[in-house]
Amino acid sequence: MRFYRLLQIRAEALLEAGSHVIILGDLNTAHCPIDHCDASNMESFEEDPGRKWMDGLLSNPECQAGSHTGPFIDSYRYFQPKQEKAFTCWSVVSGARHLNYGTRLDYVLGDRTLVIDTFQSSFLLPEVMGSDHCPVGAILNVSCVPAKQCPPLCTRFLPEFAGTQLKILRFLVPLVEQECVLGQPVLQATNQSQVQKQRNKAHVRSTRSRTSQTGCRKSQKNLTKYFQPSSSLPQTSCGELPTLPLVGTLVSPKTPEDDAVMKVVEEQATASEVKDEKEVRTMFWKSVLGGPLPVPLCGGHREPCVMRTVKKPGPNLGRRFYMCARPQGPPSDPSSRCNFFLWSRPS
Repeated sequence: MRFYRLLQIRAEALLEAGSHVIILGDLNTAHCPIDHCDASNMESFEEDPGRKWMDGLLSNPECQAGSHTGPFIDSYRYFQPKQEKAFTCWSVVSGARHLNYGTRLDYVLGDRTLVIDTFQSSFLLPEVMGSDHCPVGAILNVSCVPAKQCPPLCTRFLPEFAGTQLKILRFLVPLVEQECVLGQPVLQATNQSQVQKQRNKAHVRSTRSRTSQTGCRKSQKNLTKYFQPSSSLPQTSCGELPTLPLVGTLVSPKTPEDDAVMKVVEEQATASEVKDEKEVRTMFWKSVLGGPLPVPLCGGHREPCVMRTVKKPGPNLGRRFYMCARPQGPPSDPSSRCNFFLWSRPS
C-alpha cells in the first residue's frame, strides 16, 4: 500500500505539471470480479485495500456499481469492458494456464485525455510463453517529437552520476581525510615490507648453504627409507639398494602347461568371489530398503497423483502430500483437478 500511494502521488504530480502519464506493468491486484477466476468464492472481494486503491485511481463505471472519477483509465477495459477470462497471470505449480484459470494483474493505465484521444487499442498476449505472466500492450496514435536532451528523470543527469566514474572510497570518507589518514602509514608499510623482504632473502641463502654442507644425512631420502628393513637382510648404506634373492632360487621352474592351468583356476576363483560379494550386497540392501510406496490414485479420475511439499509457514511446513496431477481449473470443468488430498508417510 505504501508503494501504491507513492506511485499515485508521483503520477498525479506529473499530471499537474502538464504531462501525460502511462502506468504500465504488474500491479499485483485483480481489480474487478471479472478479472479473477474465483472471485465468487472469495470473501469480501471488494474490501481488499488494493482494489479500493484502484477504485480511487481509475475512472471506469463498467467495473463495479457506482461511478469512479479517478484520473486514469484501464485501457483494456476501455476497449473490452465485458471480456471474460482475460487473464495475464496463472499458477505454474498447479498448471492452471492450460485451462486459463488465472487472474489479470498486468495493466496499461493512462490518463483520461490520453486514452480517449490517442489510444487505438489495448490487448493481451496469453499465447506468449516464458513466465507465469503474459505480455500486455497498447497502440497509440501519436507522433514522435525529438527532444533536445534526455528527460531529467534519467540517472545519468543526476549530480551523483555526472562526470567520470567515482571511486568507492569517495562513498566512504571525504577525499581530504582519506589522503591524511592513508598517506603516511602506506609509506611506512612500504618501507617495512622492503626491509622484511631483504631479511627473508638472507635467511633463505643461509639455510641453503647449511643444507648443502650436511651431506647424505640432509639429502632427499631414498624410497627404501619408508619401509622397515627385515632383520634377515643386511643393512645398506645411504643410497644403496638392498640385494634381494633371485626368484629362480626360491621357486622351481614350471612348464607352460602348468602356467595355463594355474591362470584358469585363479580366474575362476576370482569370478566366483566377485559374484558372491555382489549377491551379498544386493540381499543386504534389499533387506534394508523396502522401496518407495506405490503412488496413490486420485478419487475423481483414478489417475496417479503427484507429490507436493507444503511451503506455507506453520506446523505442516516441509510435509509432503499427494494431490491430483491434472491442472487447476474451474470446479465445473470435469477435466480440471479434483480435490483429492493425502498426506505422505513420514520418511
